Amino acid sequence: MTSAFVWTGVAVLLGSCVLAFHFMMRNALTLPAEPPRPARYPSVTVVLPIKGLDAGARRNLRAALGLEYPGKVETLFVVDDADEPVLPLVREAVAIERAGGRSMDAGILIAGRPPAGRTGKLHAMIAGFRRAKGELVAFIDSDTRPEPDRLRVLVETLLGRPDAGAAFAPVVASEPPATMGDAGYALLLNGLYGPAAAAAVLRNGGELPFIMGQFSVYRREALAAIGGLESADGQLVDDMFLGMRIHAAGYRNLVAPRRVAIIESGSGLVDFWRTYVRWIAFSRSGLPVREFKLPTFVLPSAYWLGLLAAAVSAASGLRLPAVLNAAVALGVAASINSLHRAMGGARLTGARRAASFLLLLVAPVVLARALLGREIQWRGRTYRLDGRARLAEAQGVPRAVPGPPRSPRPSAVRLEPRVAQRNPGPSAPAAWGRLDGGSRAPRRGIRPS
Repeated sequence: MTSAFVWTGVAVLLGSCVLAFHFMMRNALTLPAEPPRPARYPSVTVVLPIKGLDAGARRNLRAALGLEYPGKVETLFVVDDADEPVLPLVREAVAIERAGGRSMDAGILIAGRPPAGRTGKLHAMIAGFRRAKGELVAFIDSDTRPEPDRLRVLVETLLGRPDAGAAFAPVVASEPPATMGDAGYALLLNGLYGPAAAAAVLRNGGELPFIMGQFSVYRREALAAIGGLESADGQLVDDMFLGMRIHAAGYRNLVAPRRVAIIESGSGLVDFWRTYVRWIAFSRSGLPVREFKLPTFVLPSAYWLGLLAAAVSAASGLRLPAVLNAAVALGVAASINSLHRAMGGARLTGARRAASFLLLLVAPVVLARALLGREIQWRGRTYRLDGRARLAEAQGVPRAVPGPPRSPRPSAVRLEPRVAQRNPGPSAPAAWGRLDGGSRAPRRGIRPS
């Protein structure tokens, strides 16, 4: 009788914690207030690093080109080399927009392979930043699909406070999942990471000490204060690291009041496994413990405590406590599904509703893989990691130090008819080509110094 009372009490306590935490997360999903509109909209360069073909790439590219902004916009598509499969789609998207009467300033930049100690995304960001002409610089991930007003709202958020160094948009996986891998991705983002970030934003009055950089915009002086984008060399999670550096330099990272959709479709279980492991690795090196990590462990901890209590109760022949504690684990999965919907995720049907339960069931194995593994795969590249989940290749690589920023634009660009080097290495010159109707190949130029 005493054991039954104890294990029933455990179930009640865990269930109460899950309910309280769920409603706390649910209430935190309210977005910040709309920012005021500035008297003048500064020019913006939008840098879009691309590696490989994303799901829905055509629509994503059209969305990036279709941003409606009152000021001048320059759009730079940055790729590794001239053989990137996305380049015909870029030219097609530009041609369609121009055929519809839209005037735009768009170009392709070939950055070459990244050097040791630098991720491919950061390398593309640096190449785009050096060529950017805008007063502000924005970065968009190629798997996002922003609504037309998102750039305007981001800039308004940034300009709403003079001490803001960066502004970024919260993200949501909004597409209906086509596979169990898609469902797992959406639940991980919308049911765990997204609500934890929203709660942190609420606690911090609309800002965070880091950046979630799927769509973000920066003041040049904030980046200069931290030694430029190069200060993130050696980091696996460069955008979050940059946000922490900007925060430490006395600037604020503000959160915009509009979410941006991330498109994930057709992801198999192997693909999702790699994503799951990579996100755990990201959290090790790119996220602050108190602000973000601890809240994301509450529901998984309650889930496993409920399962363990159910197993002990069942082994002791205590049926009611076993059922109640098992119900706690099921309640955690239901909470994740509910938060996913509240974030703007699509309704889950059939077996995909069980993805949240399976997501937590395999979590210990994923965590062990992320802790013990020394390699992750990301965008067609394999990165070796050190014990702190940072790039192992960065050992001995000189780190950038705060100081005057490197010139954001080349002092001279020599244009030639064609790209002379098909697969440039890390030390090869950057290639640059403005899209005048989408028919010309990128052209080779002098790397900005």
